[in-house]
Amino acid sequence: MFKYINIFTALLSISLFASTITAAENLSQRKDIRLFINEMQDKHGFDKAALEALFAKTRIQPSIIKAISRPAERKPWHAYRPIFITQSRIDLGVEFWNKHADLLKQAEDKYGVPAEIIVGIIGVETRYGRNTGSYRVIDSLSTLAFDYPPRSKFFRSELKHYLLMTREEKVDPLSLKGSYAGAMGQPQFISSSFRSYAIDFDGDGKRDIWNNPADAIGSVANYFVRHGWKRGDKITQKMTPSKNTDEALLKEKSLKPSHTVNSLRQNGFTDIDNDISSNAMAAVINLEGAQGNEHWLGLNNFYVITRYNHSALYAMAVYQLAEKIRQRHNESRKHDDI
Repeated sequence: MFKYINIFTALLSISLFASTITAAENLSQRKDIRLFINEMQDKHGFDKAALEALFAKTRIQPSIIKAISRPAERKPWHAYRPIFITQSRIDLGVEFWNKHADLLKQAEDKYGVPAEIIVGIIGVETRYGRNTGSYRVIDSLSTLAFDYPPRSKFFRSELKHYLLMTREEKVDPLSLKGSYAGAMGQPQFISSSFRSYAIDFDGDGKRDIWNNPADAIGSVANYFVRHGWKRGDKITQKMTPSKNTDEALLKEKSLKPSHTVNSLRQNGFTDIDNDISSNAMAAVINLEGAQGNEHWLGLNNFYVITRYNHSALYAMAVYQLAEKIRQRHNESRKHDDI
């Protein structure tokens, strides 16, 4: 759920700062971290001694910087797609849907986000909760906040949110594990997203996106609605340009819908479904497919998926996995009815 950075910048950062990384270093003695501790004390009322004790147990992890420097989103679509659109992930998605059908229906009814999209997100993020990350979140965020200059501002903010989150949720900040970037639980929320969008969907008094599928499902649906998901609207469809299509459109990289569907039709995309409003706004999503370039209509709901992870590749993987799961789920239900 964060933007990837230029690989050259990342590698340069590793070479410049690798010499400063010491896994057993007492971070509470570092000047930059002491300033951070003072800020958390002054602005948010944290106990200084408690934070010093926390950072004394926190560890900088060089492997985290290596991991963030080679994001999968740098791959072309034809190499990225097979990572997530697999028979195993589809089968597990159907299994997850069947197991949590009531919860998914409740979420879909309340928020308008289709069950398959919720399942697709959790499937892409953590294989339905099977792989939620092995790094201590405090280590991930501290490593990136203090020893990764290209994104230090962002991750310092996330570290602040993490400390506030664990205080609010009454959780030991040393106890939670997640991804190398500090994403947590079945839906892989970063700290600020947890504080803003995680919900107690089953009403048990806790927001547990790690072990409670109800809260994970409800939180994903809530995240999408809060980012503008429109109930019942289409997400995307493949388009074919004509010889008259503006070449600039076929090279666009913007994810934000900025063209009317009518203008795209007039520009040569004649195979856009007729039931899509001419006034609807859309982006042109251009991908490097196995059989050549692919061009997709990125409607509002596609853009909302990219708010989860700012990547057209990611959003398309979620969409296509969700469609495969929906098809298999419907087929299995028909078979059961026979």
